[in-house]
Amino acid sequence: MNGRLRTAAVLSLLGSAAAAQHVGDCSQFAAAAALVEPWEENSATFANGEVRLAVLDTIEPAAAAYHLLVLSPPYDEVGARQCRVISLGQGIGFAFVEMASLEAAYDPNVGLIFKLNTPGYAPDVDGARNRLLTFTLNQSSGVINAYLD
Repeated sequence: MNGRLRTAAVLSLLGSAAAAQHVGDCSQFAAAAALVEPWEENSATFANGEVRLAVLDTIEPAAAAYHLLVLSPPYDEVGARQCRVISLGQGIGFAFVEMASLEAAYDPNVGLIFKLNTPGYAPDVDGARNRLLTFTLNQSSGVINAYLD
């Protein structure tokens, strides 16, 4: 896909209110070099340090380079936490992830509940549109469900 077509595809996803959020295994997005600095402002821990969230910047595509890293139980057979990345879509990140807006709660029937702003490109509103990313994490099963409001 050439650059112009790729940019058009990214922008169409970013402007779509119906774009599904993708929760995938850590892969090329979860490299240490992608962690956004300063680390103390772009990561947080929960559940006595067993859950860590961190903002990733993969640089490209420029309009959708931010993803959210989730390290959490359950643990595997050698003691490592599961590693997941939340993105706007498969291979496409958010325009930005505002870690300072992060709110967390716990519901025993659901698990941990997180909400944070993910401003995105919106050609219909002259620039950016604030979108609220909400996701739940069940530490027992490892299931993460994510959606945009």
